[in-house]
Amino acid sequence: MRAVVQRVSRASVHVDRQLAGSIGGGLVVFLGIHGNDGPDEIQWMADKIIHLRIFDDDVGKMNRCLLDIGEEMLIVSQFTLYGDCRKGRRPGYTEAASPTVAEPVYQRFIEEVQKRGVSVATGRFQATMEVELVNDGPVTLLIDSEKRF
Repeated sequence: MRAVVQRVSRASVHVDRQLAGSIGGGLVVFLGIHGNDGPDEIQWMADKIIHLRIFDDDVGKMNRCLLDIGEEMLIVSQFTLYGDCRKGRRPGYTEAASPTVAEPVYQRFIEEVQKRGVSVATGRFQATMEVELVNDGPVTLLIDSEKRF
């Protein structure tokens, strides 16, 4: 499982020019699902992202997590995070989970984040989406469950 995590002051996602989800401050998570991802990766990724200390404390040091500040998370599925660009000019996506495998994992990730007390907005799985965000900081992190050990 791979995630691009951005700290934002606001974000929204539209599908077919209709608002699908929006948040004020918090995190935007672009989530890619690998073909082998399962419950362990879901749990690890949810805990990792929710507890990242990337929000400022009272003295301006990044020392608070999403739960500490009570902000929201916008989760957007993005299979292109598993694009392999090593050969040629067209990325290959063989490591990305098929939609039938990825969608339940994506939904389970959303549920795990919500179970931990975070308000969640989402895009629409397998849709063409327009994501607008204001990156705060900027703070952008790449998290890969394969590199957790």
